[in-house]
Amino acid sequence: MAKPPSNRKKATSAASNNLKASASSAEDTFDPENPATATITVTAAEVEELSETEERDRLHLERRVERAFFEAGKALTELRDRRLYRSTHKTFEEYCRDRFGHSRQQSNYLIAAAGIYENLTTIGCQNVENQNLTTNGSQILPTSERQVRSMTKLEPQEQHEAWLKAVELAGGKVPTGRIVKDVVQKIMERTKVPNTYQLGEVCQILVKDNPELRGKGGCWAIVSAVNDFSC
Repeated sequence: MAKPPSNRKKATSAASNNLKASASSAEDTFDPENPATATITVTAAEVEELSETEERDRLHLERRVERAFFEAGKALTELRDRRLYRSTHKTFEEYCRDRFGHSRQQSNYLIAAAGIYENLTTIGCQNVENQNLTTNGSQILPTSERQVRSMTKLEPQEQHEAWLKAVELAGGKVPTGRIVKDVVQKIMERTKVPNTYQLGEVCQILVKDNPELRGKGGCWAIVSAVNDFSC
């Protein structure tokens, strides 16, 4: 008795036909001997635009994120100066540790950073109508405490100078703390302010008049010795 045709073979045959059709279609749009004639279809993805309300909300939220460390520093300053911790803690240090989970030093960093931020906005916005400028406006401002930590030993005008230079080196964007620190170091060497680098810290090499460092300017290095005005 003759066996009925196999469905498996039919499926395989159909698949083969489909492959041939695909190959034929591909050959119609691409000639291996003349790749320049290939036709490529690109589907553009539509980007959804924000509404006026969404754009306003985005700007508002971005400003809140940018100013977060400033608001924290200002709040800590008031808590410390008015001793609003005295009903539960004997010292500001104990209060910061129990309430916020960080050291007195971290609180001091935030307090100092808030002062620098305020100084930058005061000096930088004296001739600008909008006094609440952020990175969305015409002035680039810090967005974290670490970016300005090294600027605490500079005078107010020097802080502004250092920040503008750091923004320039960062290509017009918010600079990293490392870029700012390198700029601050140059200013401190110029003004003879003791440097703030520490042993084991990573920094960029400034050759100056040291022949042993010739050709290594701009390279990264680990500080192995700290002098009064150099490393």
